[in-house]
Amino acid sequence: MLKQVILDNVRVLTFQSPSAAIRTHWPSYLAFGLLMTWLAGIGRYWDNPRAELWQYLGLGSVAYVLLLACLLWAVIYPLRPPRWSFRSMLIFLTLCSPPALLYAIPVERFMSLSAAQSANAWFLAVVASWRVALLALFLRRGAGLSFGASVVGCLLPIVLIIVALSALNLEHVVFSLMSGIAPEQRSSADLSYGIVVMLSALSLLAAPFLLFAYAVLAYLAFRQRRTSG
Repeated sequence: MLKQVILDNVRVLTFQSPSAAIRTHWPSYLAFGLLMTWLAGIGRYWDNPRAELWQYLGLGSVAYVLLLACLLWAVIYPLRPPRWSFRSMLIFLTLCSPPALLYAIPVERFMSLSAAQSANAWFLAVVASWRVALLALFLRRGAGLSFGASVVGCLLPIVLIIVALSALNLEHVVFSLMSGIAPEQRSSADLSYGIVVMLSALSLLAAPFLLFAYAVLAYLAFRQRRTSG
């Protein structure tokens, strides 16, 4: 069973449809996905001097994926996808965790600070782009949404999450970047945090347009279901 789960995880990460076993043996897939999420969470913060204990233990990533599944389920539900369940959403998100293991590479140990900052920024760009593309495909192929609804349903939660994380300052440095970081506080992740600040600004600009498009699509979906019902 473990071999089948791993093969299907590879299929998911390479934009292919998993086997039917993901429905009949879903507890195994969920357990494996949560394990990958936990390991990715540990790897992300194990060498970060600014992390809290719960982040070192990988608990933050597990809690995050559960909250993200709840958010995505709630946001997508009003769009009335033909195939939609919290369980499938949660399993999919956990199976998207392995790419985040890139963050565990201690690039600052064998690179200069500037090179390590660039490497971590590239890791962030690759992992984020990969996951967004996977989510868009899941909404289109797995949930059965239209192309437009898939785009809005994919981007709106991401925009809201970026704004919320920046407001909460969970990385303890986002606002510091706006006023400058003292030399003794610099780390290899600072450039990645700078990208987060830039994305936060773009998200604030995009949020009103995405919310309007979302409201229109949700209304159309509601009217269509009411008419057909």
